[in-house]
Amino acid sequence: MFDDSLLENPAALTAADEHLRHLAGQGARIRIAAAEVLGPGGPGALVDGFEGGRAARGVIALGAEARLIRAVVEPICPSPFVAWPTTGLPGWVGPLDTVVVLASEGSDPGLMSSVAEAVRRGAALVLAADPASPIAEMSRGSASLLVPVRIPDPLAAATVVLAVLNELGIGPRVRPEHVAESADMVAEQCSPHRDLSSNPAKDLALCVADDTPMVWGGTVLAARASRRIAEAFRRATGRAVLSADATELMPVLSAAVPADPFADPFEDKASMTRPVLVLLDDGSEADEVRRGRSELSAAAERRDVRITRIGVERSSSTDLESYVELLQRGLFGAAYLSLGLGQS
Repeated sequence: MFDDSLLENPAALTAADEHLRHLAGQGARIRIAAAEVLGPGGPGALVDGFEGGRAARGVIALGAEARLIRAVVEPICPSPFVAWPTTGLPGWVGPLDTVVVLASEGSDPGLMSSVAEAVRRGAALVLAADPASPIAEMSRGSASLLVPVRIPDPLAAATVVLAVLNELGIGPRVRPEHVAESADMVAEQCSPHRDLSSNPAKDLALCVADDTPMVWGGTVLAARASRRIAEAFRRATGRAVLSADATELMPVLSAAVPADPFADPFEDKASMTRPVLVLLDDGSEADEVRRGRSELSAAAERRDVRITRIGVERSSSTDLESYVELLQRGLFGAAYLSLGLGQS
């Protein structure tokens, strides 16, 4: 059973301190990565003389957060963009293409094989890695651009790579400092020193504590955040948390049995398996997003399913900034959920 008193218990919060500090440090890690990569001269100084990607036939991304890179870049990229999930490269990759590899977490053998293949085929290579790592050493060449990332943080690496890709004309403008500010804002609001009445992450944990969360995001980036948050909820609860499109969630909502207000939660175990709908709202007013949000909310209300929302506060945020805000809110909520269940 979920014990909400643990969310205010100093000893319990101390036990979860390492995890909460790691989440709170996301903004700092983005700044550390950006400080070395971008420097006083900005991304222009880093990419000076590198022509890869500027007129690429195709762009392919590999490594941690490759799908995030694709979600941000693909809408405006002048070339076809692929996030490749496996070792090696597609057969079509050659000298006219650009390969983006994110290897901030170390020299993974699969990524090293992909880098070697890109170099052998003569493709332009953008590699985010520690300059002293073996994967960085094997990428040296006139057609390669090393983005130095010395900390093992995939989101920080993805943020600075996106700033570099913007300079190459591949993606939208990304301001790492603003992304870091979004992470810092969430960390302040979700601090363990804030009580339940003023802490949105503790409130989120309380809202989903006794049910099975179903997480939905309507845009591409909100949907990606929903999958990451669902993974965190699964780790915290051991339940079959679902993240899916509206059409896939509707049958689950429609089949939910209306709650019995007289049921004893300690005796009626069925009450513990009811769904709770978690809506991620990044402010998009696209017709498809509004329709999905409306249909899910209506279905939940008909079946007496609880609805909780995770939103963004700054309407001027870019897509990446909104993504980080949604993601961090959900991850903090999952951390407090784990704490309340006695698993921290």
